[in-house]
Amino acid sequence: MYISLDLQYFAQEKTEKATPKKRKESRQKGQVAKSTDVNTAFILLFVFLSFWFFGRFSVEQLFSIAQFTFQEYMLIDLTENNVQSMFIEYSFQAALVVAPFMFIAMIAGVFSNYLQVGILFAPEAIKMKLEKLDPIKGAKRIFSIRALVEFLKSMLKITLVGIVTFSIIWIFLDDILKLSLYSIGEGVRLIGNLTVIMGLAVAILLIFLSVFDYLYQKYDHEKNIKMSKQDVKDEYKKTEGDPLIKSKIKEKQRQMAMSRMMAEVPKADVVITNPTHYAVALKYDGNQMDAPIIVAKGVDFIALKVINIAKNNDVITVENRPLARALYSQAEIGDAVPEDLFKAVAEVLAYVYRIQKKL
Repeated sequence: MYISLDLQYFAQEKTEKATPKKRKESRQKGQVAKSTDVNTAFILLFVFLSFWFFGRFSVEQLFSIAQFTFQEYMLIDLTENNVQSMFIEYSFQAALVVAPFMFIAMIAGVFSNYLQVGILFAPEAIKMKLEKLDPIKGAKRIFSIRALVEFLKSMLKITLVGIVTFSIIWIFLDDILKLSLYSIGEGVRLIGNLTVIMGLAVAILLIFLSVFDYLYQKYDHEKNIKMSKQDVKDEYKKTEGDPLIKSKIKEKQRQMAMSRMMAEVPKADVVITNPTHYAVALKYDGNQMDAPIIVAKGVDFIALKVINIAKNNDVITVENRPLARALYSQAEIGDAVPEDLFKAVAEVLAYVYRIQKKL
């Protein structure tokens, strides 16, 4: 009893790699190896690079908005129509400033997801599932090993990001302390450059860390989709069919094919034998066939069965050991007699026709 329980335990233990079918089903459910850190890192990198290249344009737009506000709207009366036109104008100007960076962030997010999982459409992943609201399962997720790993990862990222940003501030500390001596334009330019440098440095750091996070997510995903030996067997049965049922189907098919073959023996013109180990039944109709056709063949038990059916139905049997063996090995049921055996078969058929005339 203990041995059977142990065997059952090992059969259910998930030790096997996921099969292609299991991987496909997991992917359809949205269960893929994916790191959110990769998305965050790429978005930060692309956005701060866009700040580097298009920051001057954004600053000029902001200054033009401020200038326009103080020169135009500060001098007009506030009415309902004026407020509405101001809102529309400011919304349009804000969109001009923000839209390029939002578009670049969207492209970065799509690109980072494509790098990780390719093209994936999994509507089941966003389907409402009440089991996700289970407080017990939620508590298990909060206090799980995975949650602890995520917490340690977050603390490590916060620490490293803090070190990087502090290092950059320390390098530019003299310029920061002189900030009050600069003009407004120069001060904004310094703060902007410093922000972009810190953003790019943090983005590069996060890309480096996200590589390890992605490898961990891939390892964790492979571990989660592992299958037990029983799972593999069950999947094989579902896809290929139960081996026992398949063997029964094949046996039934063999029996049906055998029955059809035996039904053709009484229609044969001659059965060439070995005399007991081989038997080949031939049929020839000069009006419809170019050459004699093999309608049945067999060895040992099947050969004896073919011979008995032939005798019971007055089909002539001829013993010719070399010819019986050659026909059995060189042709299948329904095939015409091979050309190199035409002469030998013609002699046998001529002999059979002479006997039939005498009868």
